[in-house]
Amino acid sequence: MRANRIVMDRPGPPSVLRYEQYDVAAPAPREVLIRQTAIGLNYIDIQHRTGRYPLPDYPSPIGLEGAGTIEGVGGNVHEFKRGDRVVYSGMPIGAYADLRLMPADRLVPVPPSISDSVAAGIFTKGITVHYLIFTTFAVKAGDTILVHAAAGGVGRILCQWAKHLGATVIGTVGTAQKAELARAHGCDAAIMYTAEDFVGAVWRLTQGAGVAVVFDSVGKDTFEKSLRCLAPRGLLVSFGTASGPIAPFDVFELNRLDSLYVTSPAFVTHTRDRSELLRRADALFNAVASGIVKISVDRSYPLAEAARAHDDLQSRRTAGISILIP
Repeated sequence: MRANRIVMDRPGPPSVLRYEQYDVAAPAPREVLIRQTAIGLNYIDIQHRTGRYPLPDYPSPIGLEGAGTIEGVGGNVHEFKRGDRVVYSGMPIGAYADLRLMPADRLVPVPPSISDSVAAGIFTKGITVHYLIFTTFAVKAGDTILVHAAAGGVGRILCQWAKHLGATVIGTVGTAQKAELARAHGCDAAIMYTAEDFVGAVWRLTQGAGVAVVFDSVGKDTFEKSLRCLAPRGLLVSFGTASGPIAPFDVFELNRLDSLYVTSPAFVTHTRDRSELLRRADALFNAVASGIVKISVDRSYPLAEAARAHDDLQSRRTAGISILIP
């Protein structure tokens, strides 16, 4: 069956992404064929495209997240049938396509209350937030937390959910417009790091107490300053490197800064077990359906314009949730 997808022949700028037709085989045992209706756009896609996270071979497809309807079912698949709506995040790579094969055990049913566009836009980001605030650091009432990129896709979900749990949420953003977005999505205070030093602002806002945890997806530009925002025995959660890899670091500095902790949790570690994946997905969909997390798709790009979408995302011209539409 003929289908369309995005591939890349080598790592590089957005222009390496090209649109092509390809042949999709029939589903093998434990596989399903999905007609995709929406594709998630995530910063890890940028890391794959640039070679920061190298792909195993080239030419290579790209993309890890999508939603759609099952068109074909291989042998020994009992949990899904033709016509079911599903969403996924993870390997094998190749989500930037209108039709693709996926292992059945990586798929999650999409409830009727959630559209395909929202499912594809929030699945990776929302599952990430779930393990960050329920497993990596169990956010509770009374905690004061710092969230970098608070107006971004992960940031908006994290701020709202943490606020619902009773935390005081401080966010960092780059523009006044993004500060408004952050405040509208759970931030008690939004620090514009382009206008003031966020370390000083955090200490001012916390009256010298610091924060219990920093959720940092920025990396190189914020890592050491994030440590200096923490209360004694606080935790820095480094879960992304949008500004580049973190420089080598003397771990004894954590001792000198009042016994701090640092961790870097991975998506795959928290979703490898299917029961855990389903539990986290159920919690996410319930949070959206109940209004705990209010989210919408901010930008949609045609699949053929994936390069433009990457350029906008990497240049920080986007905020919130962006998707590709086949």
